[in-house]
Amino acid sequence: MARAAAPADRLITPVLIAGALILIVSFGVRSAAGVFQVPIAEHFAWPRAEYSLAIAISNLAWGFGTPLFGAIAEKWGERPALTIGALAYAVGLALSAYATTPEQHQLLNFVIGMGAAGTGFGVVLALVGRAASERNRSMALALTTAAGSLGQILFPPIAEALIGVSGWDGTFLLFAAVALSVLLLLPLLTAPPSRGKAALEETMGQVVGRAFRDPSYTLIFLGFFSCGYQIAFLTAHFPAFVTEVCGAIDPSGVLAGLGVTTTSALGAWSIALIGMMNIVGTVMAGRLGSRFPKKYLLSLIYVGRTVVSVVFILTPMTPATVIVFAATMGALWLATVPLTAGLVGHIYGMRYMGTLYGFIFLSHQIGGFLGVWLGGALYDRYGSYDLVWWIGIGIGAFSALVHLPIRETPLADRGAPPPGAAPA
Repeated sequence: MARAAAPADRLITPVLIAGALILIVSFGVRSAAGVFQVPIAEHFAWPRAEYSLAIAISNLAWGFGTPLFGAIAEKWGERPALTIGALAYAVGLALSAYATTPEQHQLLNFVIGMGAAGTGFGVVLALVGRAASERNRSMALALTTAAGSLGQILFPPIAEALIGVSGWDGTFLLFAAVALSVLLLLPLLTAPPSRGKAALEETMGQVVGRAFRDPSYTLIFLGFFSCGYQIAFLTAHFPAFVTEVCGAIDPSGVLAGLGVTTTSALGAWSIALIGMMNIVGTVMAGRLGSRFPKKYLLSLIYVGRTVVSVVFILTPMTPATVIVFAATMGALWLATVPLTAGLVGHIYGMRYMGTLYGFIFLSHQIGGFLGVWLGGALYDRYGSYDLVWWIGIGIGAFSALVHLPIRETPLADRGAPPPGAAPA
């Protein structure tokens, strides 16, 4: 009989399962943000830019909060970080149900964004990565990231249905209760600390300073910007874009047979389809990331996004083109996350991965802020999303190029002291 694998050698562990469930909730709630865009704007007769700015502020807070919560997790533990994050998430969502001005929504979306940071990739992926063996790390990160896509599959259609029953304000209250459920998973989150005396002696400042002096870290930072821009823009505006531009759904067609009879429902379900296909793409990225250089895989993903976006924007929009776009873009959606997180951990070590990845994720969310805010502002000015699309295409091509010069060799193998090792 084969000997059972030690816990460190198992791919599926309690830490991975708990982390995946947390990301289902955290990313799922954020993925539904675009579904609230039209109902809130219509309820208050606001321009599109008003609630777009609220979502954009949430993305920016998510970005600034990620390295902050990463540092909290590395100093005091993941459980305190996740507890603070879940409480912030729930409070922001609950109070948003009673917000009546753009400024109130914008302020509360800052709180929501901090909650997303405290329950998001920076804290969870660092914990899962540390709990996994080197052999399983790339796939463990991919599976946990893919779980966020399951949330994206579930939450936008659920939000669309709940808004029809209890209104946007009632839906916010229900989502607040869901955010609090994260606290029930905390007992499962245990992972070994980084090993070695040197890893405990070197300060966070030394590790972060060394990373910022490495040109490859800057290139990773710049490359992740377009990912945030594209994902946040589509999450916040694609349902509204589809609602307004897409041709009518054939009442005798396949979509109608599945219950998708309006363009607004198609917009919500397209976000879910992106999430569904992203599970496949992210798991595949994790598998490939353990075999091939991650920087080349990232470059190919950004090339794919660029091509798919160009074809979609140049083709008249129909329900069929929406489905094809959602499926193809979904395969490339969060495939960048396990590769980027894995690249950071591979080059700079696991001791302060949460903080180091957090700063990289800040670039992602600055891009997300601009994608969401420009989407609303340029729509109000020109009555079209076309310019925002072309900006996203341009920076996507930039990201494809900027990953190529990255030195994927760990710092320890370049003759420099690695993060987590005391200086000689």
